[in-house]
Amino acid sequence: MPEQEARDEPGDLVLVEQPARRRGAGGSPLEPPELLDGVALVTLNRPRALNALSFALLLRLAEVVEALDADPACRAIVITGAGTRAFAAGADVAELAGQTAESLASAPAFQGWDRVAAVATPTIAAVRGYALGGGAELALACDMLVAADDATFGQPEINLGIIPGAGGTQRLARAVGKARTMDLVLTGRRVPAAEAERLGLLTRLVPAGETLAAALDLAAAVAAQPQDAVRAAVAAVRAAFEGPLEEGLLVERDLFRALFGTPDQEEGMRAFLERREPRWRTAPSSVPAPDGAS
Repeated sequence: MPEQEARDEPGDLVLVEQPARRRGAGGSPLEPPELLDGVALVTLNRPRALNALSFALLLRLAEVVEALDADPACRAIVITGAGTRAFAAGADVAELAGQTAESLASAPAFQGWDRVAAVATPTIAAVRGYALGGGAELALACDMLVAADDATFGQPEINLGIIPGAGGTQRLARAVGKARTMDLVLTGRRVPAAEAERLGLLTRLVPAGETLAAALDLAAAVAAQPQDAVRAAVAAVRAAFEGPLEEGLLVERDLFRALFGTPDQEEGMRAFLERREPRWRTAPSSVPAPDGAS
């Protein structure tokens, strides 16, 4: 996981532009401005921390997306990260390191990914740079994914002594299959954009400078369609894609929480914060399996 440079930054954690302005090369708004009717642009705004998903950011993101979903003037939502280095480099590890299974179970911010995935308005992730851990899970929670050729995806939680806890074992498996998901989750390796496209993760792969423009153009095309049909299509495709996803997510979440307090979780996060290689145990701890898990 790339180094997070700063934990807290002043200003709004999530920026909203509604209606969004059409972008040109490099992501700059066109001049004179061209407004995209029905399109909202939501930007994760912790660039110095590589847009790491703190609990405060997740709560604010969920609130923003739900408010847009309730606004009939908004017909498509693009979610991106500030800067060019990262969509979101993962959860805020310094914040996670102090959590317990009990505190995670009661943390409302931990529902942020599911709240974004649940809105009826179609969502599009516009990804440049790192989309790792929780950042990759946020991109997967969106309905479509436009990625730059400089994007990098991955689920590196195993390197912290835990597993993905926001859909990374469930949505990823539905997107690329069991064997490939096992590879990515068990090794924690990073996947360049070209490979992500081959695996079937992406809607579109575009040159880096065209990422935001392409995502906004896609959103504008969706926003121009008949909205009853759009929302019906979104609901139908999600139902086909997810199936019994809720059950899988509950199992994943329980196992994720159960790993907090184990020696490898403590060592993995301590090593990350101390900027050294972790020293893993040679035998697993006893982690209780949730009901329904083998």
